[in-house]
Amino acid sequence: MVRIKMKNFRGRDQNENRKCFKAQTTIFIIIAIAIVAGIVLFFYFKGSLTGQSVPKEFEPVYNYYLGCIENEALIGAKILGEQGGYIEVPEFSPGSSYMPFSNQLNFLGIGVPYWHYVSGNNVVKEQVPSKEKIESELNYFLEENILECDFSGFVEQGFRVEIGDEAKVNTKIQENNINVEIEQNLNIYFGENSWIGKSHSTEVDSNLGKFYNLAKDIYEDWKKTMFLENYGVDILRLYAPVDGTDFGCSSKIWTVREIRENLTRALEANTGFVKIKGDYYDLSKEENKYFVHDIGNDVDVNINFLYLRDWPMKMQVWPSEDGILRADPVGLQEGLGMMGFCYVPYHFVYDFAYPVLIQMYYNDEMFQFPVVVYINKNQPRVPIDGEGLPNVVPELCEHKNTELAVYTYDTNLEPVEAEISFKCFDTSCNIGKTIKKGDDAFLVDYFPQCVNGFVIAKAEGYETSKYIVSSVEESELSIILDKKYKLDLEIKKEGRVVSNKDYAVVVFRKNNKSQTISYPEQKQIELTEGQYGIKVYVYSDADLSLEGGSSQKCVSVPKSGVFGFFGLTEEKCFDLNIPDQTVEFAVSGGGTQSYYIAESELQGSNKLIIDAMSFGVPSKIEDLQENYNRLDVSRLNVGFE
Repeated sequence: MVRIKMKNFRGRDQNENRKCFKAQTTIFIIIAIAIVAGIVLFFYFKGSLTGQSVPKEFEPVYNYYLGCIENEALIGAKILGEQGGYIEVPEFSPGSSYMPFSNQLNFLGIGVPYWHYVSGNNVVKEQVPSKEKIESELNYFLEENILECDFSGFVEQGFRVEIGDEAKVNTKIQENNINVEIEQNLNIYFGENSWIGKSHSTEVDSNLGKFYNLAKDIYEDWKKTMFLENYGVDILRLYAPVDGTDFGCSSKIWTVREIRENLTRALEANTGFVKIKGDYYDLSKEENKYFVHDIGNDVDVNINFLYLRDWPMKMQVWPSEDGILRADPVGLQEGLGMMGFCYVPYHFVYDFAYPVLIQMYYNDEMFQFPVVVYINKNQPRVPIDGEGLPNVVPELCEHKNTELAVYTYDTNLEPVEAEISFKCFDTSCNIGKTIKKGDDAFLVDYFPQCVNGFVIAKAEGYETSKYIVSSVEESELSIILDKKYKLDLEIKKEGRVVSNKDYAVVVFRKNNKSQTISYPEQKQIELTEGQYGIKVYVYSDADLSLEGGSSQKCVSVPKSGVFGFFGLTEEKCFDLNIPDQTVEFAVSGGGTQSYYIAESELQGSNKLIIDAMSFGVPSKIEDLQENYNRLDVSRLNVGFE
């Protein structure tokens, strides 16, 4: 029989149990310590984990970091406002002599991209940035610039700041603020303490979103209503000859240069009065309401419309010749014109385009964008519906497929840089500019195909030259431009200078072109070498009364009803009443002369003197007719000084 000693067995079992219990207790203690340490570390580094709490001793450094972000965000918002919603502006695209607008408006040295403009090749274009585009540019700007935050002041105080080399920024532009969220490592150490942050956010007070939304509202309204074009048409008709009738027997003369200057001054003076309906201006004067435009909701920030005289402008006017607009009198028939029975009607057609800068601002914040206002043939442009922009290039100009080399020289065969265009029937195409290289100035480019078209060369200080070509057959063309010489002009009547009480109309004709001077208002003239026909009318004060009368005019008209169908007519008479008239100006001198002006005379002279015959001031009706008849048989003396 085997005996088992239970006591000894039980003793060994209890010892082993005690050892196991001690091991389990040790494990629980270690776990507890780890949990407590984890809790302590969690609360210690709570700021870096959540991005919401920073230990107090590190708050000055972190607040500076957030302040640096806010400052850079405000700088970015300022640039966006100044440049129409762009930090990186679109690549520069120049204008042309035909349409002088690049894709940027130079305002105080800053290139502000147009939101709407007509390019150098006459294509309507838009550059309106979306809000997402603006936010993207601001993100990139901050990612580049917050790396430059300077912590040197804190380093001197004993801090050690380590900032990550990369930052990922996400901005959200709201109505009155910009939310900025940044992912960037930021480690701050001071003594034995440290703090680590990775996610950061801040809110920047800014009206960028409000300004942008308002700018879009104004822009969309302008595209549909063309309110700036409507103001432009009014300015055009008030400050330039468009339609009208003047009474008188002498031609009316305007220069394109003077008209352009008048319009420039008028635009600069009047554009600033335009307002968007709101509460930021004073309407104490009733006439100021004319300048207020309603876009559907009142605005509570300042809106400013601006045009400056040194900005580009396109102005073309028809009919004009060599920079002169001329309206001739009606009623200059023999025996009528010189008796005062004449009037001067005129009608001119303009293409008129200019930039307007639209600004909105409040305190020290601003947003601005420019547009090109375009008046086409005296009418506002066609409204744009926003679904597509029309290509206004004439169809002929879109098909340039024949290469032609054009050379431009002066009369001494010296190279002259000139703008080249091509005209076929009533369509003109801008081609380009001849560039001076060595002994030549030339342009090699493609032209539309046209038989008997015109290559036109224009250069500053030279008479425009026009050569007929067949672009289908020819491949090279040389154009000679005559240099213009500006001379003082003096008109005399039998040796005595025409006084202020008199005035003269001088007509220069050359190669089917004419240039008319109203003297003494105009005392300078530009001439080139060539054969001229010169005619001078000298007018003096007169006081002749022409008695009115009445007469009867009878005409044959078809009879009414069925009889008129068979060709039967009847006579109807009308009474014509001619009122009494007073002739206040009448021809008292003048003459006609054919004269060849050589370039040597123009080069060596400063003044052109024309001496006309004196006929005497008419005192009766018969004298008027006699003076008029003497104009074509009297000769002029032409000389240079």
